[in-house]
Amino acid sequence: MHNRRAEGHNCVAVLVLGPSALLIAAVISSCCAYVYPALTTQHALAAESSAQLPPSEDSVSSGSAARSITVDYPEDGSIFPPEITPPTFLWRDSNKSASKWQIEITFADGSLPIHVITAGKRMRIGEIDPRCVSDSNKLPTLTPQQAADHTWTPDAQTWASIKRHSVDQAATIVISGVSDNTLASTVSVGRATLSTSRDPVGAPILDLDFPLMPSTGEGGVVQPLAPDAVHLINWRLRDISQSQSRVVLHDMPTCANCHSFSADGKTLGIDVDGPRNDKGLYAIVPVRPQTTIRNEDVVAWNTDQTAGKSRVGFMSQVSPTGRYVLTTFAGPERDLPGTYYVTNFKDYRFLQVFYPTRGILEWYDRTTGRRQPLPGADDPRYVQTDGVWSPDGSYIVFARAEARDPYVRGQKPARYANDENETQIQYSLYRIPFNGGKGGTPEPIAGASLNGMSNNFPKVSPDGRWIVFVKCRNGQLMRPDSELYIVSTAGGVARRMRCNTSLMNSWHSFSPNGRWLVFSSKSRSPYTQMYLTHIDAQGNDSPAIYIEGSTAANRAVNIPEFVNIAAEGLQRIDVPAADFYRVVDQASMLLEQGKTVASLPEWEKAVSMQPDDVRAQNGLAIAQYLDGNFDQAAVHFKQADQISPSSPGDARAHSYLGLMYREGQGVKRDYAQALNLFRRAAERGYAPGQYYLGEMYGEGKGVLCDYELAASWYQRAAEQGYADAQVALGILYREGQGVPQDYAQAADWLRKAADQRNAQADLYLGQMYETGQGVEQDSAQALQWYQKAADNGVVAAEDQLGAMYIKGEGVPQSYSLA
Repeated sequence: MHNRRAEGHNCVAVLVLGPSALLIAAVISSCCAYVYPALTTQHALAAESSAQLPPSEDSVSSGSAARSITVDYPEDGSIFPPEITPPTFLWRDSNKSASKWQIEITFADGSLPIHVITAGKRMRIGEIDPRCVSDSNKLPTLTPQQAADHTWTPDAQTWASIKRHSVDQAATIVISGVSDNTLASTVSVGRATLSTSRDPVGAPILDLDFPLMPSTGEGGVVQPLAPDAVHLINWRLRDISQSQSRVVLHDMPTCANCHSFSADGKTLGIDVDGPRNDKGLYAIVPVRPQTTIRNEDVVAWNTDQTAGKSRVGFMSQVSPTGRYVLTTFAGPERDLPGTYYVTNFKDYRFLQVFYPTRGILEWYDRTTGRRQPLPGADDPRYVQTDGVWSPDGSYIVFARAEARDPYVRGQKPARYANDENETQIQYSLYRIPFNGGKGGTPEPIAGASLNGMSNNFPKVSPDGRWIVFVKCRNGQLMRPDSELYIVSTAGGVARRMRCNTSLMNSWHSFSPNGRWLVFSSKSRSPYTQMYLTHIDAQGNDSPAIYIEGSTAANRAVNIPEFVNIAAEGLQRIDVPAADFYRVVDQASMLLEQGKTVASLPEWEKAVSMQPDDVRAQNGLAIAQYLDGNFDQAAVHFKQADQISPSSPGDARAHSYLGLMYREGQGVKRDYAQALNLFRRAAERGYAPGQYYLGEMYGEGKGVLCDYELAASWYQRAAEQGYADAQVALGILYREGQGVPQDYAQAADWLRKAADQRNAQADLYLGQMYETGQGVEQDSAQALQWYQKAADNGVVAAEDQLGAMYIKGEGVPQSYSLA
């Protein structure tokens, strides 16, 4: 008799009934599986005398044995995509005497049933990525339920047969436990049904493949991932007709995040962290088999301060046509830290809580390069976030809640996800017309708003009929209690989706045909995994289908997003922009470490890679300025300004160039130009620029002397902790110039600067202790402050020390020491 060996699966025998409806005896092997073709009537009759029919479910003896098998996967009523690879069946048998299992699959279309005999191997942990093993996480382990599971994975031919005969009507799977090799003694039984949809998934899924390795950085601050581990992040494309996903982007020196696609799959938008961890960059590129993200493809959100000062976090969305991008910004009066709640935990299972508490929706037009608020979704009384487009781009669905500060004084830090110490916020879903960017009146979506829960992360189905969203108690997205709900776009009763698993359901995306939804869950493992559910025309969904082989068992699958392309339509993503960012980061680090000379070749390399990049030109100019090469510094400062003359620019560069104009270094001295540059830096909140502007007003350079304005700018810089400004403000208080004379205030500001080891502050504090101005007179204290200043090269302090020794104040009189 001919047989075919099926490698790589559990030890089974698969038999198909012949025309006589008689069954051939199973041949059990300890090392392989045999699949028997259908036999003729003659063959079946010849085998009849030596073969026993497997008992049907009805033949199992009544009592505790019946129904003692629990089929864990697939769940009863599961619907599979027609192109998906063979799944692994899981079941638990409470009857310990069962040693083998018969699997009978029958079809309602009258096709011949399939019979399988399997040893039911135990479930095992998959491949481990050793690079992602750390002291801050644990290797995945089986839960008690998983450890009790038996498994069977059909070979490709058997699975194809199951799918082919379960399209219009469900197939029934009956699993029977047997206690001996004769197959005569059935001791347990369980059943489930499955069907195959006519609707293909039809598109691959791009996901973020992330290592869960929290780390503790400077000052004990917990980070989701250490900077030196960022390169371990992968981006994978998953075609479910293949057994494994494919890495398309890896070894990035900076983090990329939160991608979206236009409806036609031709445009990709993705966050790309820039140099110095700049979170204000967004790449918009055409999707090709070899997709490339260049520096010129990257939008720098934070160059235009007229609408929102900083972008809030995540989830920018490319419009259906690819022309617009919708995202959340802090708003014109807000800085980023005051707009979102974020807490990182050492617990790798749920290592971060992140959600905005203030913010407005803005839209960016690629054709004009401008972004602006969306009227109706720009109300500072609320936080407006999670904006997504309708399929035709005519309206926006977004999440809204009353705005609040992310932290309040005295608030205890959260210790874990869903801790009651988290800042509490519950979002509601709203709908607003886009109206060519003119917006309109937001309307709450009934069933997804004002229900005492947090309704967030909406996605609109491609046919525009449904919204699938996340509901949880607090915050949004990847919460332990997050569940998926579906509601009509017109509003109504929201239904909890059947696909929800036991732990965390979120990060969902519709397939282009609207019949499948992909989402992430932690139900099988703390390392997030990816699932599918089928959604019919009436919005009914099916139990979750696990997408196997997505990544290593100790890596997490996040942000799965369908892309409307063929499976081979995206082979690789190259990011030369990131290579440039790596060089800029290296140059910046050297400069911050005081290694100016060593930073120069790195800055020159950055300029050669991207001559039109403002950061590179300014970085090289600053390094040359600090190296004393003022002529070349002036050249590069001016080149940076010419690249983007209408931009507010780099405040630090403006301050340095202002100093050059003030001192006549590399350029002709020009106080008016210096004043203008200092003002540009100061108005952007740059403390040194504020200090220099204060100096110009205090010294009357390029402007009439005005101590009040000088004090005002010194105050702003001093409050940011800028020591030179604290000294200058202290002197104004001491002298009563521009502010009421106040020795106590003077001493206070000088002490703040002295605490930062400012030698001039040491000198002036010594004077105040010597005279008793603002402090109790204390010659010994005065002597100590003078000594500190003198030790740091302040000549005037040496003179004051000499005078004290001559007078014998606080020290024995000594002309020799004086």
